[in-house]
Amino acid sequence: MPTLYIAGDSTAALKGAEAKPMAGWGEYLQTHFSPEVIIDNRAINGRSTKSFLTEGRLADIERDFQPGDYLLIQFGHNDEKQEDPLRYTDPDNEYRHNLRLYIESARCRGGNPVLLTSVSRRRFTADGEPDPLAVGAYPAAMRSVAEETGTPLLDIFAASQQLYRKLGIQGSQHLLMHLPPGQHPNYPDGVTDDTHFSTEGAKRIAALVAVAIRQCTALAELHAYLHKEAAR
Repeated sequence: MPTLYIAGDSTAALKGAEAKPMAGWGEYLQTHFSPEVIIDNRAINGRSTKSFLTEGRLADIERDFQPGDYLLIQFGHNDEKQEDPLRYTDPDNEYRHNLRLYIESARCRGGNPVLLTSVSRRRFTADGEPDPLAVGAYPAAMRSVAEETGTPLLDIFAASQQLYRKLGIQGSQHLLMHLPPGQHPNYPDGVTDDTHFSTEGAKRIAALVAVAIRQCTALAELHAYLHKEAAR
């Protein structure tokens, strides 16, 4: 049975008890699959396509990766950080180059790369629409690389923006880390964070990923392992 490896950043990564109720969507993807499929979440807080590579984290996955496995690749939030040369990548150059390295890593091992556009930050424009540049030019760059390389794409940026649009500015707030002072012992001074997810938000994004997998014909081999609620 295949293993699904997640290479990504804090929006997907497992969070420790000290960070709760913050959560990453990768923590909940297993709930959408039968137990024959293993979700191996290697996403790490604060990583970009560049730092994940330079720290040897893709190499760690490569040591365990088997033919028929899947590599889910989702980066962008930290690739944006121009102030940090260890993480920043130009979306028109190094970012695209790095994505191709991940894709080739999976393919040359007989596996299946899957590109996931970054989850959108919860950011709205003046007219109340989700900001199309909430993760800069990175979602568009990933779509382009997917098309150029024939790699399956799950457009989680678009799906998460649709969710925020449906719930509205106030209704979407509970999906992210918004806590008033004194409500949770991990955040005694409160927190306002429109990038990282609450437990509820992480579960909703994991459901979007499962639905996107179901809707992707190139991932048909995984459909039999998805639970019925991921059918739409």
